[in-house]
Amino acid sequence: MKSVLTTVVTAADQAARFPNVSDLESAQGSLQRANARMEAAEKLADNFRIIAQEAIDAIYTKFPNGSGRDIDPVIQKNKCLRDIIHYLRLINYCLVVGGTGPLDEWGIAGAREVYRALGINTATYVTGLIFLRDRGCAPRDMSPQALVEYKAYLDYLINSMS
Repeated sequence: MKSVLTTVVTAADQAARFPNVSDLESAQGSLQRANARMEAAEKLADNFRIIAQEAIDAIYTKFPNGSGRDIDPVIQKNKCLRDIIHYLRLINYCLVVGGTGPLDEWGIAGAREVYRALGINTATYVTGLIFLRDRGCAPRDMSPQALVEYKAYLDYLINSMS
């Protein structure tokens, strides 16, 4: 799984060298932010159902018919909730490892094509994710640095789906 630390080690290994000063500074920065990432991961894990429901509420406020597909609205809403929870879990994994690997490997690769094939507009998910990003508040939800870490992965996912 890709993280800052594995990226540094892999780059050095591929060049048959020891990590250089720049590599080590990058690794050190990741380690210094680890406590904030763990705080954000813990808060997300403790509150993911509430957070996901808030995203769904934001989606259905903007898109009352959901993605507009011809399926039972309750089933559609439940599938949307399932997908939002899946993305939140991947963001949690990213916070733990300190890199985008989980999102890249399990959430982004091919997602737009799958949604397009199923007739699902990614704007619905983007709406919910943007709401979650903008809703986060320090110190109400978590410390300022933890919030920065959490929002960074939300932004990464939002940009990949846009």
